[in-house]
Amino acid sequence: MTTGPTRDAWLQAVAGVLKGAPLETLRWHLPGGAAIEPLYPRAAGAAPVIGRPPGTRWRIVQRVDHPDAGEANALALADLEGGADGLTLVLAGAAAARGFGLAAPDIDTLERALDRVELDLITLRLDAGAAAPAAAASLLALAQRRGLAAGRLAISIGYDPVGILAAQGRLPPEGAVGELVAALERAGHAGPALTADGRPYHEAGASGSQELAAVLATGLAHLRVLEKAGLTLEQAARRIDFVLAADADIVLTLSKFRALRRLWARVEAACGLRPEPACLHAETAWRMLARRDPPTNMLRGTIAAFAAGLGGADSIGVLPFTAALGLPDAFARRVARNAQHELMAEANLHRVTDPAAGAGTFEAVTDMLCTEAWAMFQAIERQGGAIAALLSGWLQDEIAAGLAGAPEPVIVGTTRFALAHEAETAVLAPAPPAPVADGGLDGRPLPARRAAEPFERVSP
Repeated sequence: MTTGPTRDAWLQAVAGVLKGAPLETLRWHLPGGAAIEPLYPRAAGAAPVIGRPPGTRWRIVQRVDHPDAGEANALALADLEGGADGLTLVLAGAAAARGFGLAAPDIDTLERALDRVELDLITLRLDAGAAAPAAAASLLALAQRRGLAAGRLAISIGYDPVGILAAQGRLPPEGAVGELVAALERAGHAGPALTADGRPYHEAGASGSQELAAVLATGLAHLRVLEKAGLTLEQAARRIDFVLAADADIVLTLSKFRALRRLWARVEAACGLRPEPACLHAETAWRMLARRDPPTNMLRGTIAAFAAGLGGADSIGVLPFTAALGLPDAFARRVARNAQHELMAEANLHRVTDPAAGAGTFEAVTDMLCTEAWAMFQAIERQGGAIAALLSGWLQDEIAAGLAGAPEPVIVGTTRFALAHEAETAVLAPAPPAPVADGGLDGRPLPARRAAEPFERVSP
C-alpha cells in the first residue's frame, strides 16, 4: 500500500534547498511577533466557516464617486451593463471619497446619478460618512417616487459613527442613530443601517487582528445604541453589516475574513443571540495602491479580490488601478470589475464553500487572528468601548505602536523592480491634496496611509 507524502520526506527535500540553513528561516513572522510555521498538517475536525450560501456568487460592487451626477450616472450604467451587481454611492466629504464623491445627498443629485438604474435589480451601498442619514432619506424618497417599496430593495445605509470618529476625528450627534432608525422604520427599510467599517484602521497601518478587534468593538457599540433606540437585540443584529479591507496578502486576508465570521458569532452568542452569518463586504485596500507603475495595482487588486472571495465575502469592490492617481476613468473601472468576472466565470472560485477549511496554514492563521483580536477587543472594552478608546487616543496609540519597527514593505513597481521611465496614466481628474484637519475635533484622526507614499516622494 502506498502512502502520501510525509513530513519527514518534506524535511529531507527542503534540507537540500536550504543548504545548511536552519528550518526556522522559513518561518513567517506576523506583526506582533507571532510565527507561522512553513508546514502544517491537515487540521483535524475543522468545519467550514459559513457565509454566503454555498455555490452562490459574491456580488460585484462598483463605486459611484464622480462629482458630476450626470457623469457618475454614465459610468455607473457602463458598470452595470458590464456585469456589476451593485453600486456604492460615495458622497463628498466621506473619508473614502478621497476628495471626490457625489456633490450632495439631496434627492435631485441621487436621481441624476441613478437615472435609468433599476434599483430593485441591484444592491446599493451608501458610503456617505456623516451625510449617511440625509443620503438615506433621499434614496428612500427616490425609491418611493419610482413606486418601489423600500422593504424590497437591497440597500445598506452604511452609517458608522465610530468609523467617522476614527477617520475624521468627529463624533456625529448622539441622537443621530435613533433618528435614522426611526426614519428607516417608517419607510419600511429592513436592511443594514449601521456598518462596522475596518478600513480606517487598516489604512492607518493596523494589523489584521487590530482591524478585527476594532470592527468587533464597533459592532458591539452599534448593538448597544440600536437597543437604546428601541430595537430588540435580534432586530439590532440584523441592522448591522461589516466592511473589511482586502489586501494582497492572500493568507492573512482570507484568514481575516474567516475570522470575522467566527468572532462575530461569538459576540452574538455572548449577547444571548443565535449566531447568524454576518453580512460582509470587502473593498480592496487603499493602503496597497501605488502611484508608480500603476498597472501593478491590477495584480494586487485581483489577488485581494481572490482572497476576499475565498474568505466568504458577500460582496467585493475592487478599487480601480489608477485610484491613487485620481478619479478613475471607464477603462480602469472595467478592469476592476473584469478581475472579479475572471475569478468567478473563468476560475469558478465561488462554487466551493470555504476552501480553506481544514488547511493547516489557513486554520492556524485564522485561529491566531481570532485569539489576538478577541484579546484586543476585550482591551478596548476595558477602555470603555470603541468610542472611548478613540476619544482618549488609546486605540490610535496601539496601532502606531504596532507599526513601530515594521520592515520596509516590498512593493513591486515601487520598492522592487521600479521602472526608470513610466508612461502617462489617464485619469478623469488628478487626486486633490489630502485635507488638513481643522480645529474643533472630538478625537485624533487616524492617518490614511498608502504604504508606497514614502517611496513615491523620491525620484526613481
